[in-house]
Amino acid sequence: MEPKDTIPDGSAEPPVQVEAQVQAVEPPAPAPMVAPVTEPVKPRPRGRTALLIAAAAVLGIAGGTAVGYGVQADRAPTPLPALSQPNLAYPAKALPADKVPDPLPVSQDRQRKTEGDLRELLVSKPSGARNARFPFPTKGWMSLDAYAREFESEDYMFETLAEADVRRIAAANWAQGQYRDVAIRLVQFRSGAELGASDHANDQLDYMPYAKDGAGNEGDPIKGSGNGRYFLYKAVNKPGYLPVYQARAIAQRGDVMFDISIFDTVPISKKDIRTLAERQLERL
Repeated sequence: MEPKDTIPDGSAEPPVQVEAQVQAVEPPAPAPMVAPVTEPVKPRPRGRTALLIAAAAVLGIAGGTAVGYGVQADRAPTPLPALSQPNLAYPAKALPADKVPDPLPVSQDRQRKTEGDLRELLVSKPSGARNARFPFPTKGWMSLDAYAREFESEDYMFETLAEADVRRIAAANWAQGQYRDVAIRLVQFRSGAELGASDHANDQLDYMPYAKDGAGNEGDPIKGSGNGRYFLYKAVNKPGYLPVYQARAIAQRGDVMFDISIFDTVPISKKDIRTLAERQLERL
């Protein structure tokens, strides 16, 4: 039998060469990254621990307080010392006259001088002076309302001094020459109220540089007074009237504040008001 794979010329047909077709196979795309699905976690409630700690602290304090009160209530009361005790500091009998200590001198106990008749501490009227034409004081004394009327703000001055516990006001007025008038006021405050005298003096001293009536200056210090000063005012001139000149001195010593004023139709020298203020200060 002849082979099937022949050609007419009788030769055998060569085998068919089959080229292998190789298809390039692309690698598969990587799968997308997907987070694993997990169950949602519930958030932890806040503040629970803090509340538990606070509640425990409160209970601890309350319990400690209750226990403390209970312990104290069970204790016996502590007896108070006796009101009457032997061997007290002061002597049972008065000291003999020869052992009584001498009172302090006036230099150490200034109130000894001001406790008496305050009018005796006013500067005495100089020789040749006469009674003033307007005797505001009554037998050397002046009421608070009469003193307050000498100020521009009468109501304010009255209320302020009344609250400061004014004790009494000694006053003197006299006239010299043709038109000169002098007024002195000693304003005393209650015992232990030296601050009232100091406040009143300082209020007037603070007011003087800004006074509407013409002082408008810092003044000059009164020697030995500490806070005292004296002032010369500007002349007040009005048509048809004589000019008016004024000087004023203010100081405080202990529980007494003094206020001195001089009025005249001619200029007043610094020496006149300074000398009068220094004399008044010495008497206090």
